[in-house]
Amino acid sequence: MRQKTKGATHGLLALLALLPMAVLVLGTLYMLGMDHLEGSPRTFLQGLQWASETMTNTGYGADNRWSHPAMAIFVIVTPFIGQFLVFLIFPILVLPYFEEKFEVRLQHELPPMAGKVLFYRYGPAIESLLVEFDDANSPFVIFEEDMQLARSLHDRGYSVVFGKLAEDPSAIARVAQARAVVTNAGDHANATCTFLVREYGYAGPLYALADDPLYRAPMLQIGATDVFTPAHVLGAALASRASTRISPPAEGMHLLGTQVGMAEFRVRAGSPLAGKRLGDLHLREQHGVCVIGQWLGGIFTTTKGPDTQVEAGAILVVVGVHANLEKVERMAMPIRRDGPIVVAGYGAVGQKVIEMLLDAGEACTVIDLVAAPGVDVVGSVLQKASLDKARVREASAVVLALSGDSESVFATAVVRDYAPEVPLIVRVLRTPNTARLYRSGADFAISVGQVAGQILAYHLLGEQTTHVENQIKFIRLNAANLVGEHPWRCDAMDRTGAKVVAVEREGEVLVEFGEGFVVRTNDTLFVCGSVNSLDRYQREFRASNAPEARST
Repeated sequence: MRQKTKGATHGLLALLALLPMAVLVLGTLYMLGMDHLEGSPRTFLQGLQWASETMTNTGYGADNRWSHPAMAIFVIVTPFIGQFLVFLIFPILVLPYFEEKFEVRLQHELPPMAGKVLFYRYGPAIESLLVEFDDANSPFVIFEEDMQLARSLHDRGYSVVFGKLAEDPSAIARVAQARAVVTNAGDHANATCTFLVREYGYAGPLYALADDPLYRAPMLQIGATDVFTPAHVLGAALASRASTRISPPAEGMHLLGTQVGMAEFRVRAGSPLAGKRLGDLHLREQHGVCVIGQWLGGIFTTTKGPDTQVEAGAILVVVGVHANLEKVERMAMPIRRDGPIVVAGYGAVGQKVIEMLLDAGEACTVIDLVAAPGVDVVGSVLQKASLDKARVREASAVVLALSGDSESVFATAVVRDYAPEVPLIVRVLRTPNTARLYRSGADFAISVGQVAGQILAYHLLGEQTTHVENQIKFIRLNAANLVGEHPWRCDAMDRTGAKVVAVEREGEVLVEFGEGFVVRTNDTLFVCGSVNSLDRYQREFRASNAPEARST
């Protein structure tokens, strides 16, 4: 580094010497030319003035007439010499000088690392996680090998160390003090980093983000604590969102047998549900169903009381007797679940999606620009001909697993316009672009950063409630403090976001409750909600898990 900076300094000094020398030589030649060729003598000072004006393109003033051809040629060539110096020598000598001066401002070795997490290389996989670290005031250091990226991270206020690990391993000499290490480069670079980190005496947890799951065993062998493949986990998340066969609609729903079902309805803008408060719709009283929550912009929120508004375009999650669900279905618009699942993009993520869907017995149609085994439609998802050939309007879902976010945003808008009723699940490269995809019409969008962030936040920040999706589940609870209350008319329960969807009483499961119905001490309640809302319910009513009913 010192040699590079010294070389840049010498270059800048050479330039500073070259400029006045050029003015001196050209000014002297001009003075001699005017005296001997034009017969109009100039002083040495006037020659220098002419040379400086000409080289800097500021004009000639009154000295702008020459008759001798040699003099004219000299005057013509001189501005080009000035242009050469300004536009060629400056970028070659001056800009590298300032770049290397800036490089000196970056750290080139790890600072004291006690209590800090070291991230080796920056990328989309850890982008959202670093935001969580900032929010939690948890210190970290990024070791980055790309100069431009290191500068950008430095400007954003991150603690960055710039260097080439393979060339200067001593830059991470203080790694032994670190709280944890995360390697986020290519698989080969991750292996090098893992070796070096362990050689410098680091004995703590080391998490590697790998591209290929085949490298998991070798990485563990050379010192990684655990190896994750976010791209493959992302593929699994997309597949589970597209297929009910992979991810059951709700954990514990089997407890209710076949009496109660759960459905998702997208609320059309013209639906009688759109824009209305649940208290005004009376869905429980008139139709016997419970609205558990709604998906909007990729965020699931549980309903909390009669003031909850049903948003146009939202996807309602509704629980109730099947016949009653059909009534609500006619009021909204069902999420269709028949027909093949269309996957656009057959890269690493797309192949993982297809692998999981086929293993689950789903029929799939693959669209990709390049013909390959497994690709059914060769073409662009942006073209109507490809969408027609893939029969997208008949699909039960469409998964966009494209390589770029710009293409994904446009493709989302195209597919949504072509097939407005088909569920649309989209892979995102950079987490900040997720909102754009929802505005374009995606029903569900998830990035590799969200997946990796979920995994690493659990290990590094102790966040045990971070989920790719909010998990909806059913649990059996004793009556506890809900005794004497109507299960649908309790303000305290509305605040929790959980819902009592059925009551088991004397061996009979009741799913509809009249005006005079109240919970009894020996009743068993079937409560539905997200993980967090169920926790709130159990704390609010001091309820505990009820024993499973014994078969007779």
